[in-house]
Amino acid sequence: MHRRLWFTMPHYPEPNPAVDEEASLFSTMDLLLFSVIVGFVVYWFMSRKKPEPIPEFKKLDTPTPTTRETSFIEKMKKTGKNIIVFYGSQTGTAEEFANRLSKDAQRYGMKGMVADPEEYSMGELSRLSEIKNSLAIFCMATYGEGDPTDNAQDFYDWLQENDDEDLSGLNYTVFGLGNKTYEHYNAMGKYVDKKLEELGATRIFDLGMGDDDGNLEEDFVSWREQFWPAVCEHFGVEASGDESSIRQYELKEHTDINMNKVYTGEIGRLKSFEVQKPPFDSKNPFLAPVTVNRKLNKAGDRHLMHLELDITGSKIRYESGDHVAVFPTNDSALVNKLGQILGVDLDVVISLNNLDEESNKKHPFPCPTTYRTALTHYLDISHPPRTNVLYELAQYASDPKDQENMRKMASSSPEGKALYQSWVLDASRNILAILEDMPSLRPPVDHLCELLPRLQARYYSIASSSKVHPNSIHICAVVVEYKTKTGRTNKGVATNWLKNKLVTDNGHKSTVPMYIRKSQFRLPFKSTNPVIMVGPGTGIAPFMGFIQERGWLKQQGKEVGETVLFFGCRHKNEDYIYQEELEGAEKNGVLTQLNVAFSRDQDHKVYVQHLLTKNKEHVWKLIHTDNAHIYICGDARNMAKDVQTAFYEIAEEVGGMTRTQAVDYVKKLMTKGRYSQDVWS
Repeated sequence: MHRRLWFTMPHYPEPNPAVDEEASLFSTMDLLLFSVIVGFVVYWFMSRKKPEPIPEFKKLDTPTPTTRETSFIEKMKKTGKNIIVFYGSQTGTAEEFANRLSKDAQRYGMKGMVADPEEYSMGELSRLSEIKNSLAIFCMATYGEGDPTDNAQDFYDWLQENDDEDLSGLNYTVFGLGNKTYEHYNAMGKYVDKKLEELGATRIFDLGMGDDDGNLEEDFVSWREQFWPAVCEHFGVEASGDESSIRQYELKEHTDINMNKVYTGEIGRLKSFEVQKPPFDSKNPFLAPVTVNRKLNKAGDRHLMHLELDITGSKIRYESGDHVAVFPTNDSALVNKLGQILGVDLDVVISLNNLDEESNKKHPFPCPTTYRTALTHYLDISHPPRTNVLYELAQYASDPKDQENMRKMASSSPEGKALYQSWVLDASRNILAILEDMPSLRPPVDHLCELLPRLQARYYSIASSSKVHPNSIHICAVVVEYKTKTGRTNKGVATNWLKNKLVTDNGHKSTVPMYIRKSQFRLPFKSTNPVIMVGPGTGIAPFMGFIQERGWLKQQGKEVGETVLFFGCRHKNEDYIYQEELEGAEKNGVLTQLNVAFSRDQDHKVYVQHLLTKNKEHVWKLIHTDNAHIYICGDARNMAKDVQTAFYEIAEEVGGMTRTQAVDYVKKLMTKGRYSQDVWS
């Protein structure tokens, strides 16, 4: 903050006959003396040399040359690395897989490093041949409708723009992370694999494709177990046979540290939650106060909620259809139980420091911090752990049978895969449940903290329009809670945390760390285009924003096309959420058609796709004649597929097309941006 220094300068009055009598009270000597004093004061102010502030020098850990920031080639040469693993990651899984592959390299007498493509100049790929026996591995996740992840966007653009690049000296392989329920399954992995080959690079092992709708972990383990023998064969190296655990970080306990230097849950900058500075993003979230938190459903055993976050003064801007990302915290009861079972003082201040001093990633999470903060804010303790965690923790099981089972679950043998599927995944065992059910397993808490993945932000479709609510972001979500096969109650991390965000908490405002993720899910540019919205359950969220915006456009005197909604819920008297708002929008003509499917209010199930088919003539006219835009939001596994099939059937029955023509027709709508999906599985 700049402070302004104000100097009071002497004021000389203009001659005024009315004050002549007063002026005569001063003798000439008085005036002379006064002038000398004033002159001296002015001179002293103007000429004195201000003391120069002593610059404060901050000790830099290591100087950071520009080559280190952008040149992965120079870094690899300097550190003797010959394998580089790039990751395109939105939720942290691809980054996690990249770390595992980099660690694997050591077992084959090779040295690996993990790299975020956003941090390096990818034009240097052609120089990788300067390093002997070099290999680039790409772990690339696909986001949304076949899009690259945020951190891989620049790399994707570079690949698209550089058709004349010569990558003939580059050895590479790609593992893609996708989900078969989505239209563009593993699009990013396929694109990178194909494009690198077109540019002359040598693929040394087949493209791996992980399916998150099936068992992503199993897909990765199977691919990895075949990949390394292929690497050995290609480069003529042998596995060292050393299957022992390789630590990436070393523990440092801080006994005498200023607590102002300790992270307490911040994602990026220390104290960023105390002193908030825009711009706000994934590394610098805004603490938005909760102004509304209400239950939406009237009855039933679920809890559907509507929250409103205040973004006043944050300079955050959003559009209808965007996502709000929130950073949740783990349930304190789970954290305390972990502390008890491992017999650890959770309030010890620690740092986990990377053993590779040249690594860009100095710590697995913000350090120094306490075990309690790490397990509450930074680590995922609720999801079933991946097989690599079990493999590395196996050494700490005192019962040989437990050790054997844990290592078996981490292998690609059919028996091991089946055991991992049934004992960990089907039973929804998180790390606490595993420790409770395996009393011989008591790992050191610092190694556990090293192995657990980072707790990720959760994304919600924004249920408001910035035209109507410029300073408020609305969230609509269902609280996740279920019984597992072991009789435990598992709770969704983010939804239960949000549920407990009361509007005022002991006089303090509850806040949610958040930022905006831009989306392609957008209303048509022309307001005269009709829109068809299909969103059962909480899939209605973005459409609340769309409806608000269409209403606002009408108020501005704009001509607005037909606005048709197909919404679905279980029972009219239980979970018909936003009923008043929707019926009000229909009454005032903002919603030209409101179609609601109550799936369980009659003997046979009625879903949104049935109502689409029921309205097939009108729906086809809107699409084929009136240039309507179609929007689908909600469950990808069943609903989105069934709705797409309903559109195929309408094109066949009303449009007179064959199934092949109907499929092509819908695909063309997608390509033109007239069929958009915001779905999750």
